[in-house]
Amino acid sequence: MTDRMIADKTLNEWIQKNPSLRNIISGDEVFWNNPEYDTFKLAQSRISLSDTHIKDAEERLNRFASYICMVFPETQKTGGIIESPLIKIPAMKKRLEKEFGVELFGILLLKCDSHLAISGSIKARGGIYEVLKYAEELALKHALLTIDDDYAILGKDKFRKFFSNYSIAVGSTGNLGLSIGIMGAKLGFQVAVHMSSDAKKWKKDMLRQKGVTVIEYQSDYSQAVKEGRKQSDLDPNMHFVDDENSTDLFLGYAVAASRINRQLRELDIIVDKEHPLFVYLPCGVGGGPGGITFGLKQLFKEHVHCFFAEPTSSPCMLLGLMTRLHNQISVHDFGLNNVTDADGLAVGSPSGFVGKTLEQMISGVYTVQDATLFKMLYLTSDIEGISLEPSALAGMPGAYKLFQSADGERYLEKHSLRRHMTNATHIVWATGGSMVPPKVMETYYRKGINLRQSSMRNI
Repeated sequence: MTDRMIADKTLNEWIQKNPSLRNIISGDEVFWNNPEYDTFKLAQSRISLSDTHIKDAEERLNRFASYICMVFPETQKTGGIIESPLIKIPAMKKRLEKEFGVELFGILLLKCDSHLAISGSIKARGGIYEVLKYAEELALKHALLTIDDDYAILGKDKFRKFFSNYSIAVGSTGNLGLSIGIMGAKLGFQVAVHMSSDAKKWKKDMLRQKGVTVIEYQSDYSQAVKEGRKQSDLDPNMHFVDDENSTDLFLGYAVAASRINRQLRELDIIVDKEHPLFVYLPCGVGGGPGGITFGLKQLFKEHVHCFFAEPTSSPCMLLGLMTRLHNQISVHDFGLNNVTDADGLAVGSPSGFVGKTLEQMISGVYTVQDATLFKMLYLTSDIEGISLEPSALAGMPGAYKLFQSADGERYLEKHSLRRHMTNATHIVWATGGSMVPPKVMETYYRKGINLRQSSMRNI
């Protein structure tokens, strides 16, 4: 077993180089500091993308606001801008301090992308943005639209008829498919979502109700993406949304940074050297947390610290960063099965684009067991009255793991953060949940209660 080759090393050699691999392979929860993490100046110098690209994406979303406001009435309060609340959760903070036996210095906030309009998940950011960009490019190319027009005209029948000549395809575990499918179908595109075996039935059913073609596979996310990409290669009028490599998706997520900056100011929260910001982001293939990290680093530079959270059975980004092999390795290479109730995070191989682009901007990665996710789900529902799906809870224990783990302590010491922690802000990024059917959510909640009752010890 230990002499099995993974890339250019045996498994035993990988373990010798990265001792925490032993715990990862055993399915233990780990907290890992990224040794490649560097100053913003040096990290940014190795990247071709910049804040200029983010501003361009934000302007494009603003142009579409009138259209979105018209076709999705639930966005009227925000003028067609798809954005989620940022809320304080002091009661949850106190409860988790008791559960983990660790005092959390600073304030704890929840970023409720779980309640984003239209598709109810973080994927509403990147997925919807890429569909809109594709629609804009087609309409501009065929002289049906100018950037000075009121984009509400895209709701006219002639545009739906025009877009019906084109198709969009995507591989998804669920939430990205929902965002692409709902927006694509609304515009008039023919949409096909290639879904892995991890995808929940209710998500497939919802897509079909929206007029989206759902193609199911018995294998995991990687196969769904592969087949979706293959289909699009055969059709010149089909656009493939590539979650593993799409710059457009990445920039759509990055727009969140400037908006959360405004929300922080509204809460009178400062981010600087003396007031550090810590963000805990659930991670599947990496596009969503990657784009948000990139955007936050453009604004706050060294003063923001972004940690990715993954299931213990699916730590693909962690393994990609740790080995520096990125998308060249899979969790299966290390004997992990990629089976988790956190369907949105059930990914075997990470995005090479995200891993390589952000190799020096990601502070670290930690893993969570499914049992922890369900306990967090139960507590969040009971204490804060907020219902989230399992994958969305991966960020919740992050701040406590930072303070609880030896690697977390080392991170604080290395970056001279310890003396500033009383002024720190911690943001848990909740990635999905509001679209979950009540009966399914009740099942999640009951599972959390049962796990809680069966183990009254510290999580």
